[in-house]
Amino acid sequence: VVVLGTAGSVAWQRYQQHREAQLAEQYGAAIALTDPGTGDLAKADAALANIADAGGGYGALASLERAAVKAKAGDIDGAAKIYDAMVADSTTPAALRDLAKLLKVMRLVDSGDPAALTSDLAPLMAPENPWRFTATELTAILALKSGDQKHATELFTQLADDQAAPSSLRARAAEMAAALKS
Repeated sequence: VVVLGTAGSVAWQRYQQHREAQLAEQYGAAIALTDPGTGDLAKADAALANIADAGGGYGALASLERAAVKAKAGDIDGAAKIYDAMVADSTTPAALRDLAKLLKVMRLVDSGDPAALTSDLAPLMAPENPWRFTATELTAILALKSGDQKHATELFTQLADDQAAPSSLRARAAEMAAALKS
């Protein structure tokens, strides 16, 4: 019984490794299809959709890349739908679900509803969230789009003063806060 259990475990591990190697190879080929000079976005989209359907880590990466391909092709709504599907998929790691929310807002910041997009960003602004700085900057931009200059200035000032924020983001936020205060 122990021998059978060990053999089964080893066989399963080898199968998983083989599957991951195949997905890695397919992912690399799909990414090559996204090259602006030599690629084919329609073929890339189809290949990435197949990998995304497989799930797992490569599936999540393929979904992110597929949304980027849609956006490059001008299909912002298609990209947003992919991001929404990732957010709704509880099997996608939380950090990637949050990234999908953030990328969706980035894609829709010029055309989407500022109130809805701000609502999407609210959970990402939590102190423990790794995306909090970018989410705060986007929320400030959305506040400006909504005509709330006071809130935008507060958020940009908060970012500029936060020593934990990336220096380039702090500098950009300081410039925005100064421009809004003048």
